[in-house]
Amino acid sequence: RRKNFLRDAFLLLPLVCEGSKTKRERERGKKYKEMNTRKDFDGDAGAPLPDFTSPGIELTTVAPALGVSLESKPDYLDYDQKGRGIIVTMFANSGMSYLLGITGGGLYGLREGMIHSPSSRFRVKLNSVLNHCGRHGSRYGNAFGVAAVLYSLYEGAADKLELERYTGPVQPVAPPFAAFMTGATFYASAGPRVALLAGTIGMSAVGVTYMVYTLVGWPYGSRGYFFL
Repeated sequence: RRKNFLRDAFLLLPLVCEGSKTKRERERGKKYKEMNTRKDFDGDAGAPLPDFTSPGIELTTVAPALGVSLESKPDYLDYDQKGRGIIVTMFANSGMSYLLGITGGGLYGLREGMIHSPSSRFRVKLNSVLNHCGRHGSRYGNAFGVAAVLYSLYEGAADKLELERYTGPVQPVAPPFAAFMTGATFYASAGPRVALLAGTIGMSAVGVTYMVYTLVGWPYGSRGYFFL
């Protein structure tokens, strides 16, 4: 009898607890069960998003990060048409020119050291090669680096002053102007005639490069080094 009484009391306990709940609690529990058992969505995408079509909600002010925009205008990316700045261009040109100068000067010094060695002994020949490589490599490296700095500054100044507005159909004008001024400044100490000749040679090099690029079909200045 005692066992039967305990069994009946255990079975009636959920009914007693359910009866003691208020009407509001029962409705809340029923709604919670319905929400957990809904399967209106496919896969593991989760529950659907709430409806934001209410007239009292403006998504463009509530959450602009959602990408909602009422304007039909296209979005444009910022683009710098003038390219790199003067300082960045100067560092790139001078570094590349210095490397080319010391490499070419070092190879020329190797040749000179092998030819003008005073003795055929290995240690003497090695000393002669090292002396010539250091002498010619540093000389050509410094010269190329200084020329690159001058060219970059003159080209940046021409772009800053917008000399293209005054040259009409002659375009572009910054590279030949920078090449002429670089040659004239580099050899200014040798006299006006030599400086003028050096500037003319530099401007001619730009013109020849432009013609070759036009014939080949390459865009002018696409290499990003000097006027190449």
